Amino acid sequence: MHHLGTVQLETSRLTLRRFTTADAPAMFYNWANDAEVTKFLTWQPHGDIAETQRILAIWEAAYEKPNHYSWAIEIRESGELVGSIAAVHQNEDTRMVHVGYCIGRTWWHMGVASEALRRLVRFFFEEVGVNRVESRHDPRNPNSGKVMQKAGLRYEGTLREADRNNQIGFCDAAYYGILAREYFGND
Repeated sequence: MHHLGTVQLETSRLTLRRFTTADAPAMFYNWANDAEVTKFLTWQPHGDIAETQRILAIWEAAYEKPNHYSWAIEIRESGELVGSIAAVHQNEDTRMVHVGYCIGRTWWHMGVASEALRRLVRFFFEEVGVNRVESRHDPRNPNSGKVMQKAGLRYEGTLREADRNNQIGFCDAAYYGILAREYFGND
């Protein structure tokens, strides 16, 4: 893989950019403190803005690494920060990135997550040179699977109790993926 780090990316409606600690209030109030947003995630809602600031400081420092990929999702027209999307796992041997995302409840069902994921799929295949982009979700959160499908990922199977989340602890994990040969039309 040819790592480029978290470079700014754009779509017709979104700017995907690096986080700064100045984003803490928007991140906290728009999604990080909402138990409904985080119920299918592995991290607990933030208790206060100070917690969000601490996390953002860690992320800011990680931007020095060329293989760190973590974007703030911003609505271009309004400048509103509405979520995050990142490569949460990577495997250099198989040239794979595993993408996770989180969108504030106000922006659910507006195509924001799928638009951001489509842009990352393009970036990872065309610029970083990955062979596989994958993601997963709890089957009880089918809307997340719809996001993946809209971004071109295919359902590959469900692993029983292979994950955990804030709702029930152990949970099944529905996996989706897309390969470079599929993306480039060589399949």
